[in-house]
Amino acid sequence: MNRKNLTLIICIAIPLLVGLLAGILSGGGMETFMKLDKPPLSPPGWVFPVVWTILYILMGIASYLVLTSGAERQKILEALIFYFAQLAANFVWPILFFDLKWYLLSFAWLILLWVLIFKTIRLFRDISKEAAWLMIPYLVWVTFAGYLNLGIAWMN
Repeated sequence: MNRKNLTLIICIAIPLLVGLLAGILSGGGMETFMKLDKPPLSPPGWVFPVVWTILYILMGIASYLVLTSGAERQKILEALIFYFAQLAANFVWPILFFDLKWYLLSFAWLILLWVLIFKTIRLFRDISKEAAWLMIPYLVWVTFAGYLNLGIAWMN
């Protein structure tokens, strides 16, 4: 396996592993979610792991495109700092929501996550437009998650 392929695999594995670890730590999160009163448009439980897996793969590819872009090192470093900050914020959310059941704080945390994703997209765009586009579905999904989270906070 060449170095480029290994780098791509590592870039994809990082967000997948972060998501997996968050899922493990939040235990029976979907069981909790299914018992809650939910706002209209709430998808069935099986949709969440499918969507998150796709989004983590897209994030990994986006980070790979930035990392291997050949852009100025400082620009890449700044973009990846925000990328890892949003990934860390993403990791914390299910713990706040599922384990601690702090629904309103979880919503505020999603706002922070949304801002970090938006900043990451802007920084990625300056390096690789393709990387920025790959992050857009994630921003849209987190926006939808915010709607669900706020609805759950209101209804429960």
